[in-house]
Amino acid sequence: MNFLTRVVRLIDSLNEWVGRSVAWLTTLLVLVVCFDVVTRYLLNESMVAVQELEWHIFAVIFLIGAAYTLKEDGHVRVDVFYGHMSPKKKALIDFVGCVLFLIPFSLLVVWTSKNFVQMSWMVHEGSPNPGGLPARYLLKLMIPIGLGLVFLQGISMALRSFMTLIGRPLDAEDSGKDAGEVSHA
Repeated sequence: MNFLTRVVRLIDSLNEWVGRSVAWLTTLLVLVVCFDVVTRYLLNESMVAVQELEWHIFAVIFLIGAAYTLKEDGHVRVDVFYGHMSPKKKALIDFVGCVLFLIPFSLLVVWTSKNFVQMSWMVHEGSPNPGGLPARYLLKLMIPIGLGLVFLQGISMALRSFMTLIGRPLDAEDSGKDAGEVSHA
C-alpha cells in the first residue's frame, strides 16, 4: 500500500467515524422536536432553550456531517451528463472540482471563520434571547471544524481521482464501491 492510499484511507476512516457518530444526533433531534411539539401544543408551553437546542443540534449534524456526506457521494449532483461518463472522465471532473472549488472554498471558510469564532469564545457568547442556551461559542466552533473535515475529504477525493487518472485506481474495498462508480444514497 503506497503513501497516497494510506492518506486516503486515513481521511476516509476519520470522516466515516465522525459521520457515523454524528448521525446519532438525529435521534436526539427527533426526541427534542417531539418534546417541543408536546409542550407547545398539548401543554401550551413554549421554551426558547428547547427551540434553540433544535437548531443547535441540526447545525452540528449539518456542519460535522458534511464531510461524511461528501465521502459517501450524498450531496446533490446533476447526473445528467456525469452519470454516463467513464470512470476516468468522472475522476477528471472530481479532481478539477476538488482542486479548483472544494478545497479552496473550505480553506477560505476555515480561515475567515477564525476571527468570528475567536471573538465568540473571548466573550463566552450565549443566546441573546431570554431563556436561551448559553455557550453559543461552542456551536460556532463547529464551522471551522466541519469545513476542516470537508477540506480533508476534498484532499481524499482529489487523491482518489488522481490515482484513477494515472491508471492506478484504489481497490473497491478502499471505498466500498467500484472505482469511479457513483452511489446514489
